[in-house]
Amino acid sequence: MMQQNPGVSMASPQRSAGRAQFSASEPFQMSKIIKFKIGLCQLLVTADKNINLVHARNSIEVAAKQGASLVVLPEMWNCPYSNNYFARYAEDFDNKDDSPSFSLLSKLALVHGITIVGGSMPERRNHRLHNTCCVFGPDGNLKAKHSKMHMFDIYIPGDISFKESDIFTAGDEPTIVDTDVGRIGIGICHDIRFPELAMLYRERGAHLICFPGAFNLSTGEALWELEQRARAADNQLYVATCSPSRDSTCSYMIWGHSTVVGPSGEVIATSSHEETIVIAEIDYSTIPQQRKILPLEDQRRGDLYRLVDVHEQNP
Repeated sequence: MMQQNPGVSMASPQRSAGRAQFSASEPFQMSKIIKFKIGLCQLLVTADKNINLVHARNSIEVAAKQGASLVVLPEMWNCPYSNNYFARYAEDFDNKDDSPSFSLLSKLALVHGITIVGGSMPERRNHRLHNTCCVFGPDGNLKAKHSKMHMFDIYIPGDISFKESDIFTAGDEPTIVDTDVGRIGIGICHDIRFPELAMLYRERGAHLICFPGAFNLSTGEALWELEQRARAADNQLYVATCSPSRDSTCSYMIWGHSTVVGPSGEVIATSSHEETIVIAEIDYSTIPQQRKILPLEDQRRGDLYRLVDVHEQNP
């Protein structure tokens, strides 16, 4: 299948340096589709890659049959979240013969006529590994790629020690893409912890930010829902997260709880930690309603602080 340019899709029109500030955000533009269903596929990930592909295919098909126009997969849905597996399961997305996971998502997007935010997979690129999310349109073509920008390195004595930076190379570009279901910003797991990225996506006119993630039990219980609601409420847009389900036999215990949050920070739909599919309705008309009720853009002190969009200034 022919692929579009896999580079980052910068959907916003070019703006002057003076506009890359809190006080001068891009006017909100309503998506052509205002209401639609989103499906979050909280998958059980095993050590068998072929089984993982089957789980993904079955879940995407069920979500599509339930009316989801947008389907989101978890972080690392095709391999266990472990440094022991990332290199072994990595794919070269430019080589169709070496990319069964990539090819599967492309095919399913085309067959079902849906947009797929393909969670994340280990990508082999220029002799380096990246934690990468691929976005496919209803035509099956790749619309954008996002490589995780913030590496998850953590050390809690007696609990968890993990250094993602030991194996992955961090991405260096935010990703926002125009789709059939609105303008979507992409982040992966630890990217959600940095509010500047979500602010940037609001500045570029995003309706929704998707964060495939795999928070562990410690960070999940403390921060998973909190971070989602904060990013949504602060920026008055939708946030959707999708996690793998929990597997008690793994050394890295995943929190689960895939969730959709609305523009006032309200939880619209969520799950527990088991394998499941979350179906929820997105209604973009609530975004301008919330922004009219609480006009944060008019209240920001652009004379005191600014958000500088480096990539918009240097296209």
